[in-house]
This record gives sequence, C-alpha cells and structure tokens, in this order.
Amino acid sequence: MSILQLAILTIFAVIIGQWKKARLLGLLGTSAFVLYWLQPPQAMVNMTFWFPTATLAVTVLAWSLTASAEARSWKRNWQAALVLTGVILLVDMNRYFQIEQVFITMTPRLQWAAAAVAIVAALVLLMPLLGKFQHLYYAIAASGLVALLALIKTPSALERLIGVVSTLRGNEAMELVPLSWLGFSYVSFRLLHTILDRKAGRFPSVPLAEYVNYVIFFPSFTAGPIDRFEHFSNELNSPALLDRQGWMDAGERIFAGMFKKFVLADALAWIALNDEFARQLQTSGWMWMFLYAYSLRIFFDFSGYTDIAIGLGRLMGVRLPENFAAPYLKPNLTQFWNSWHMTLTQWFRAYYFNPLTRAIRSSKLPLPQPLIVFVAQVSTMVLIGLWHGVSASFLLWGLWHGIGLFIQNRWSDFAQTRMSALAQFGVGQSVVKYAGIFVTFNFVSLGWLFFILPTPALAWQAALKLFGIA
Repeated sequence: MSILQLAILTIFAVIIGQWKKARLLGLLGTSAFVLYWLQPPQAMVNMTFWFPTATLAVTVLAWSLTASAEARSWKRNWQAALVLTGVILLVDMNRYFQIEQVFITMTPRLQWAAAAVAIVAALVLLMPLLGKFQHLYYAIAASGLVALLALIKTPSALERLIGVVSTLRGNEAMELVPLSWLGFSYVSFRLLHTILDRKAGRFPSVPLAEYVNYVIFFPSFTAGPIDRFEHFSNELNSPALLDRQGWMDAGERIFAGMFKKFVLADALAWIALNDEFARQLQTSGWMWMFLYAYSLRIFFDFSGYTDIAIGLGRLMGVRLPENFAAPYLKPNLTQFWNSWHMTLTQWFRAYYFNPLTRAIRSSKLPLPQPLIVFVAQVSTMVLIGLWHGVSASFLLWGLWHGIGLFIQNRWSDFAQTRMSALAQFGVGQSVVKYAGIFVTFNFVSLGWLFFILPTPALAWQAALKLFGIA
C-alpha cells in the first residue's frame, strides 16, 4: 500500500463515516472495489481479476451456507447483490475504459465475468436444498478452505497445479510464476470463524451486506486484525460517535501507523537481515546488528499497518481490536505471544488449542499434564508457522516457538517458588524483569532467522556466524 493509496482510502473512510442512509451498501461497494484495486499485478495477468472475484464468490457462498432462509430472502439482499455484481462487472469493463491507475486493462471478456456471477447466484439458490445434510457441508466447507489456504501457501503444489492446467490446455509446461492472492490468509480465518461457529450453533444468521462487510472490511482485510463477527457487527450497526476526540484518535493512529511503516520500517529495511546479507556478512557483531534491525523492522511494519487499519475503522465508527501491546518489552515468551498479533493467537487458542486440550483430557488414554501442554503448544505454533507458508523454514520457526513456550512454561513452574524471595525486593524485581526481557527478545530474534531466510541450511549458517563459530 502506497501513501497515495492510503490517502484515498482515508477519504473513502471519512465519506462512509458521514453517511447515514445506505451506509452498509456504501461500505460494501467500497470494500469490494478496494479488493480489486489493492490486488498486486500478477505474471498470469488475468489472476489479478480472478483472485478478488474468487474472494467475493467464496464469501457469498459461505454466507449462503451460514444464513437462515429468512436471512437469504431476495427482499433483504437484492441491493447488496446488485452492488457486488456491479463492482465485478465495472472492474471487468476497465478493458474498455483503460484507466491503468485504477485497475489493469487485461481483464477477461465481460461474458466470463457475467458467467462467474451467474454460477455463484445459482449455487446460492441451490443452498436451501442442503436440508438435513447441512452440518456435513459445514465440515466440507471448512476443510475446503483449509485445503485452499494450504495450496496457496505451498509453492511446490502451485507449481504442479500450473503444470497440470498447462498440459490440459495443450500448452507446454509453464514455469512457476509468483502468485499473490491478496488478503486471503485473513479472509479464510474470518470465513472459518463464521462456519465453525454456525456449525456449533453460535453464529447469528445475518443479511448478505453485513456478512460480506465483515469478511472484506477494507481497512483490515489485507493484514488484520482478525475481528470476531459479533464485535464487528455491534460496531458496524451502532457506530461510535465521531466527535472531536474521535477525530483526534483516528488521526493519531493513522499518522502513528504511517510513521512506523513509511519512516521507521522502510528505513530499517536498508540494514535488516536478508538472505543476501546472511551470505555476505562474516562478523558476528554485524550479524547481530542486522538481525536486530529485522526484528524492529517487522514489528514497525506490521504494527504500523495495524494502527492504520484501526484509525481508518475509527473514521467509520468501527473500533477494531488491538493487535500489538509492546511485545518486545515482555519478560517471557507467553506474554510475548499474548501481545504479538494478538487476534491471530486468540483465533488459534479458540479454535485449535482449547478444543485440542479438552479432547486430550477427556480421552480414555490418560496423559500427564506436561505432555498435554507440550503437544498443544508445539502443534499450535507449528500451525501458525505453516499459516505463513508451507515450508521447512516456517515449520522450524513454529517448532522454535512451540518448544520455547513449553520450556518457559516448565521453567516458570520451577522458578516460581525458588525466586519468590528475590522478587520481594525492588532491585530483585527489576533484575528478573529486565533479564526476562533481554532473553525473550533475543530468543524471538533468533527465531526470525527461520522466518527471513529461505532454507534451514542458510538459517543455520547465519546462527553460527552470530555466535562466531563460522
């Protein structure tokens, strides 16, 4: 996202925030358009159009699956359906307008876009026929979303899929080309949240506009935070008054986010560790400096985007949840993960960690408590790692944090009574606190080696250089 795009999005947010009538429809049309507008160019040009269209299609189908017959009524949803169809066709017609600053001109022919809309509409109309098999389709839909996300995050699988498609079309096998489905990682988690909660009987049935606005809310669909539907719906339908303090709060968050992203993070990018630096640097001092630069860069970049999203949401009367709370100043790894990308960790805690621990404890096979904690923490962090990308490096990054959390958990139980006497003194409290901050920050920084560098071998070489071994 550029500064110019951010300025335009801010104007959109201000206008929507001042609307009284048709506010939901205005937000719906804006979010759908931004979905296309921010989609990065692709080597396979038409995918720049089809990826956002697929996001809208999957979202509408998920809504139809979770909505009751009353919520699916044409009378309640024809305006939202018309807005979404209009945005899709209008974007596709840019092949005639040729306004490259808005969207690419190499879009598919209009009949293909119209056919896609017609197919989705037909599937929505067929959804009521699911009847008593609806719970089975919830499971199929959730599994399909996970499989699709895994495919997108696995370069080797994409390469094979592109080769199969090329062969079926009678072309020579194509080389792997970089594909970027903007925002789908976050969209998929919102969709999974609604489907799983609906399956459990916890999710309310809502009209199309409200559901799609939640999934593709334009301030947060690219990089979070991952809001819960109930909270978002309350904020959307009862927007916070944008008084003088509200304007100041929104402006402060947007400018703070811009400063973090475009000043601090972009400046640190010049000296942040990458694969080229990892190969060229020879001294441990420079390696540590470049690694610390990356640790700070990823924080300022990510938290900067979060501040911008929260500020834009505030302009529309929507209070998005916080996502960062000074994570690098936490004295242990558990508190770090309770402060870093908080909405993601809360999602995994609600939909994986807690159900897994309950299932293990209720099973007939008795397991010791430490083993339950180990399995739950390590598997949760491995999944979070693979969510970023299905590769050995992200797997090791997840293992690093999962094992680290388990060791910290065991150490806390061991040291709680033994260090209580030291912690009673002011100096002792400070020593324990700052030693914990130092250890936690360095542990997290070392873990970034797996995150930054493309192969475990290169990460290992960089680690040896950090400690002056290689």
